[in-house]
Amino acid sequence: MTARDRIRLVVLHGGRSAEHEVSNVSAVHVLRALDPDRYDVVPVGITADGRWVVHPELAAGVRPDELPPALDATGDEVALPDVTAPGHAEGRTVVFPVLHGPFGEDGTMQGLLEQLGVAYVGSGVLASAVAMDKCVAKDVLAAHRIPQARYVNLRDDDVDPGVVERVGRELGWPVFVKPANLGSSVGVTKVDGPSSLRAAVDHALEYDEWIVVEEGITGREIEVAVLGNRDPEASVPGEIVPGNDFYDYEDKYVEDSAKLLVPAPLDDEQARTVRALAVRVFGLLRCEGMARVDFFLEEHGNARGFLVNEVNTIPGFTPISMYPKLWQASGVSYPQLIDRLVALAVERHDRRAGRVGRARGGRPGR
Repeated sequence: MTARDRIRLVVLHGGRSAEHEVSNVSAVHVLRALDPDRYDVVPVGITADGRWVVHPELAAGVRPDELPPALDATGDEVALPDVTAPGHAEGRTVVFPVLHGPFGEDGTMQGLLEQLGVAYVGSGVLASAVAMDKCVAKDVLAAHRIPQARYVNLRDDDVDPGVVERVGRELGWPVFVKPANLGSSVGVTKVDGPSSLRAAVDHALEYDEWIVVEEGITGREIEVAVLGNRDPEASVPGEIVPGNDFYDYEDKYVEDSAKLLVPAPLDDEQARTVRALAVRVFGLLRCEGMARVDFFLEEHGNARGFLVNEVNTIPGFTPISMYPKLWQASGVSYPQLIDRLVALAVERHDRRAGRVGRARGGRPGR
């Protein structure tokens, strides 16, 4: 591989969201999987207060067992424009934002990278913002008649004494209350009856001014990983059997008590249906690069079949995360998955560069 072929890969991790620690865990495993002969790796951590630092031991390739749960500013402070500037290194630069939640997965970081004119892994500004906001994503999917659980979107100003009666009338019990713009089940509460709703709403409002209240679904939790740009592919489906009452933060990252069934025990027709639906949802939200599409499979009661739960444009990359597990079961190893994501980032950037340059009224982008 020549210096011109070599890619300078900037791995962004940490961030200013409640998913800071999850991001660090994901980043460690991405860093471990990278081929040093193929990539010039620059790990850039974002502290909880927004400072950008490079930890020397990571930049030197000495990868510790784990990053500190919360980054501090002990590393060398950097500016992203300096790291990604043309001519900073031979070859080309690609940014891999392993940033979960607000200020990383919601279009804000993608907008910064667009302004810098640098290739980056994952969806663009619009898809990232829409998929991150559960209220907006549900409204978009509803407009396209995509099956999903019944829901009520609420802003903090909408929470009045009548909200309990409205939720009971429109959704019934139990319900789940979630912040609109957060992931990893942070701020999510299951509510079994009207007496507990207000506390759950107040808890979710600690994280976001918009929240979504969803009907409780009795069904199986099915997930599909999608990979690609214009011609996306779906992985084999997987199933999560929660160890707790529902698949919450403790179940995902602390206790590791959930069972991950890969591939999911579905018949051929069910597998084809859910994979096709995942690809359709990926396209409707204008996702690119990667996403994990989560479903409920309702087989009893109303028996509505597959219901879309949510779309994650930067899914977890920890050893127990479904996205890499699903692709491994589909014949794509962890290192190969990263290589494909980087290649998709380059393809998307190059495809859009000329149009972006002309839209600015200037010469085609580099």
